[in-house]
Amino acid sequence: MATITDRQLAIQPEQKDIWLIESAPKGHGRFTVRITPSGEKLFYFRYTDGQGVRVRLPIGAYDRDGVRGLTLKEARRKASELSALYQSGTTNLREHLLLQEEAKEVRLRSEIEQAEKDRLAVQADAEKIKARMTVRQLFERWMQLEICHRKDGGVEVRRMLEKDVLPIIGNLAVEDIKKSHITQVTDELLARGVKRMGKVIFALMRQMFNFAVERDVIPVNPTATINKAKVFGTDNERDRILSDDELKDLASKMQNANLMVTTQAALWIALGTCCRIGEILSAEWQHVGLENKEWIIPADKSKNGKAHTIYLSDFIVDQFRRIAVFNGGSQWCFPNRDNTAAVCPKSVTKQVTDRQKADQSKMISRRSQYFDALQLSGGYWTPHDLRRTGASLMVKLGVTPDVADRCMNHLEQNKVKRTYLRYDYAKEMREAWTTLGDYVAQILAGVPESE
Repeated sequence: MATITDRQLAIQPEQKDIWLIESAPKGHGRFTVRITPSGEKLFYFRYTDGQGVRVRLPIGAYDRDGVRGLTLKEARRKASELSALYQSGTTNLREHLLLQEEAKEVRLRSEIEQAEKDRLAVQADAEKIKARMTVRQLFERWMQLEICHRKDGGVEVRRMLEKDVLPIIGNLAVEDIKKSHITQVTDELLARGVKRMGKVIFALMRQMFNFAVERDVIPVNPTATINKAKVFGTDNERDRILSDDELKDLASKMQNANLMVTTQAALWIALGTCCRIGEILSAEWQHVGLENKEWIIPADKSKNGKAHTIYLSDFIVDQFRRIAVFNGGSQWCFPNRDNTAAVCPKSVTKQVTDRQKADQSKMISRRSQYFDALQLSGGYWTPHDLRRTGASLMVKLGVTPDVADRCMNHLEQNKVKRTYLRYDYAKEMREAWTTLGDYVAQILAGVPESE
């Protein structure tokens, strides 16, 4: 038979096998089909092996549509491949195909094993990436375990880092942070002209990454090799003290500087008590006794964590009474606009700074006319300079440095003295504050107070 066709394969089966054999040159083997009595149609490749034995090598079952078996075309192609192999000299095709199948199974098994290894490797990498802590996650952990214990609960630290650090490096893995990432943050702060804040934020980043080193999140702090002095320059310790003439000039200029009476009073309290402006602005009326002339700064409101009692001079009592008129019954001496808390500790410093500008270019319109209202002959000054000025005036008036230090609530540096010398110097401090208050009142005599 020259060529087997689908039409021929459609014949009805008989009681015994029907064999259809295609013609082929000698030595090529033959493509054959067996039609069984049950109607099955099976493909074979017939050839003679090396011992002269005729072999029928099964190829597969016939299915005209190629769904459950081979089409005639597919079967003939397989037979052609076997014929080519036979012509090449391979006489034991069955063994050859068996070896091929075994090799195929080995190869398939190897591919499956490699695919599983690749899958596990990808999964491990994904889990590793997922497990890597980001800077934002480190920040939250650091806040929770360390910074939350600060007086403000870490509110100010969160504000600064969420504004200037996390938007830049928050989504990066902690272990990927390099020196260049840190300097990217500091460069942007310097470009904005907030050098002082930049130093604070840099110090906070250093603390946070030290926290990561201590917990084996990273082996080395990425800020360790950065010289803060080279980035921000060295700090010049302020020694600004306002002279008596400057204090009188300041009292006069306050009348035309568009300052709230409460702001003016806070500045005079800083001068007359030598207290920090933040401690003053967080004061509550429950701690201020105008009748017994005492104001207690609780330990949680004091910078050094040590409660401090201030004995009020008449001058300071007058300042507290001035702000009481504007207080509206608030629990805070200096409440915020919503009366939900004390005013921001930076508010007074900002007002003072905004009124010592060289020009109006950086002033918002409603304050532009007061841009230089508080400039003094001795140069730029801050509320903290008033605290230093008050302490200097005390010593000038005969108060011993030890007593002046205690009035400023400085922590005794000598551990032995701090442990064993427990005298409270209450009498001496009361006299010191009274002397200072009387002197300041005398300097300011004749300068009208704001209404």
